[in-house]
Amino acid sequence: MGSERFSRYMEAFDEEAPVSIRLNPQPLGDGSSVAENNSAPSGQPLKNRPRMAEQVPWCEEGYYLEGRPQFTFDPLFHAGCYYVQEAASMFITHILRTILSPLTSYLSPLNSLDMCAAPGGKSTAMLSVLPEGSTLVSNEPIPTRAQILLENITKWGARNCIVTNNYPRDFRKAKARFDIILCDVPCSGEGMFRKDPATIGEWSLQNVEKCWRLQREIVADAWECLNPGGILIYSTCTFNTKENEENVRWIMDTYDAEPITIPTEPSWNITGSLLEGFDAPVYRFIPGITRSEGLFVCALKKRGARSEECGVRNDKSKDNRFILNLKVISLPTPHSSLPEVKIDLPYFEALKYLRGEAIVLPADTPRGIVTVSYKGFSLGPVKNIGNRANNLYPKPWRIKTTHLPTEPVEILQL
Repeated sequence: MGSERFSRYMEAFDEEAPVSIRLNPQPLGDGSSVAENNSAPSGQPLKNRPRMAEQVPWCEEGYYLEGRPQFTFDPLFHAGCYYVQEAASMFITHILRTILSPLTSYLSPLNSLDMCAAPGGKSTAMLSVLPEGSTLVSNEPIPTRAQILLENITKWGARNCIVTNNYPRDFRKAKARFDIILCDVPCSGEGMFRKDPATIGEWSLQNVEKCWRLQREIVADAWECLNPGGILIYSTCTFNTKENEENVRWIMDTYDAEPITIPTEPSWNITGSLLEGFDAPVYRFIPGITRSEGLFVCALKKRGARSEECGVRNDKSKDNRFILNLKVISLPTPHSSLPEVKIDLPYFEALKYLRGEAIVLPADTPRGIVTVSYKGFSLGPVKNIGNRANNLYPKPWRIKTTHLPTEPVEILQL
């Protein structure tokens, strides 16, 4: 980093890490989106409600918050109205908006793949900006993390998104083809040191060596799945050039890949290449310099004209479990698939529902499966049997804590 950058980075450990959320621009529940209602930062904060202090400059849906509220106790968080995401990771929306403009002039919709997607922040960001009708395969190799990914994708109200549980080599063997592939690869995690001090103790030179080799294996598999003319987005949450610039240079040399310049503003304080003699357009976010945690990213284009091969095929004869012989854990159910009868709950009743408790609905509520919501945004289904409504909210998603707030926790002013 050099002495000046490193000094500013070290000073950042004495500062509070910024907290940011990204609003959901997709239609939810009643057809409206939370982003439509929050197109600008809100005014003065209400009691116990942090206000949206400032927009994240490289993401029109992103906002910094003043302080860190208890997101667990905000029903709109569970409804998918927003995603709690570190600001640097939102840069993926700026990259996609930059590269999609020329792509969509001759190709729409697109087939996309998030190769290492859990917990789902970058996948939900991609879903927010991909052209209408595009398909995103959101993949996570580790089964337990894939379930968390499925939860977050489902709550986001995803359309045309398939959650899979495969290794990168499985996509290559299946001969899947995509127009955009995001490889947010496993890394040594140096960019997480401030956010998660435990990662400091897990760091080692041996792990760096292990990571850069694994990263190249993942990219090699992904490149085989990338259509000519397609875009590979390579990212890590670490700082060292071995896992970053040196791997980008390897991609360029090995595959004759063309790095793409992404326009930025000087005020964003994004750092370019730190590898001597290498000046390709890469983007590094350093705490203390950029208002974020650590991230490195580069977008590269595969030369050639796009073929007519499609990215994914849904084989209904296998009950949606496999796509091109890939393991699919589920096709997320969008909010529009929930029962049309919707009952809006007050705040503490919504928390009871999210905790998995039975609730009592108004006497005139129809019997059977109905949707419960909060402020018009769907939370999930219940089975109304008259004297109570049995809770059908998935058990792994339920709020576990027994300590509930005494006043409503609401992040958004709707």
